[in-house]
Amino acid sequence: MHYSDYKTILSPKNGINLYRGCTHGCIYCDSRSNCYQINHIFEDIEVKRGAPVIFEKELRKKRKPCMIGTGSMCDPYIHLESELKITRKCLELVEKYGFGISILTKSDRIMRDIDILYAINAKSKSIVQMTLTTFDEELCRKIEPNVSTTLERVKVLETMREAEIPTVVWLGPVLPLINDNEENLKGILEYCVKSKVRGILCFGFGLTLREGNREYFYSSLDRLFPEMKQKYIKKFGNKYNCLSDNNDRLTSIFIDTCRRHNIFYKLKDIFGFLKDFPEKEQMSIFDF
Repeated sequence: MHYSDYKTILSPKNGINLYRGCTHGCIYCDSRSNCYQINHIFEDIEVKRGAPVIFEKELRKKRKPCMIGTGSMCDPYIHLESELKITRKCLELVEKYGFGISILTKSDRIMRDIDILYAINAKSKSIVQMTLTTFDEELCRKIEPNVSTTLERVKVLETMREAEIPTVVWLGPVLPLINDNEENLKGILEYCVKSKVRGILCFGFGLTLREGNREYFYSSLDRLFPEMKQKYIKKFGNKYNCLSDNNDRLTSIFIDTCRRHNIFYKLKDIFGFLKDFPEKEQMSIFDF
């Protein structure tokens, strides 16, 4: 862990990334890509010094409340969060100033903050987004070794459902030649239906590889799935978008399931839901 100084925390589109780097160890992580210019060991987490103080100043400058979103690049519930509580402090500020929150994670550490998420939802809107990649628990422990398993994440979704906090699932990446099959997809979709998620975000069935994350992914394949790297090289070469041969069939199953259970699946509908801030009616003096 090391600290760095920042002048801003909140992006022009009202997003926050409180950490840079990650300790979840997911073998496919796009955030390792060189284009993001994380110029330190990925597991040596960069912490933004005084982040809650900066964040509060930026919230107070806003003309009116809106939805605040955590970025998908670095998980707000990495291991260090248990000690530093930076994410929790920022959630407390979101609640204090009447903003909404859309938070994305793979970790059940978010359960620590369900009290604040509930309080925010009572005032405005909380959305918990959870990434699911594989139905197989053993495979999950291989490809996402240092974070909550799929079943542990699903328990978070179910708890949020009981607390009436809406949820959205990010489905992917799905790894070609490893878990790009109907059994895997149907298992994940069954979890989503049971948990009554509002939307499932899917950019196609495959993964992306570029300089930085490709090398880490291939070295992980060598360690976990002997001879699989050679199959990837032969099939995809240096392609950025590595799409499964089963993409069309899996997409058909995905869309059909979402339609039957009234789950958002179109990107415009999901992102609209994530960004839409509920306008509360102004109280009249006669309401007192």
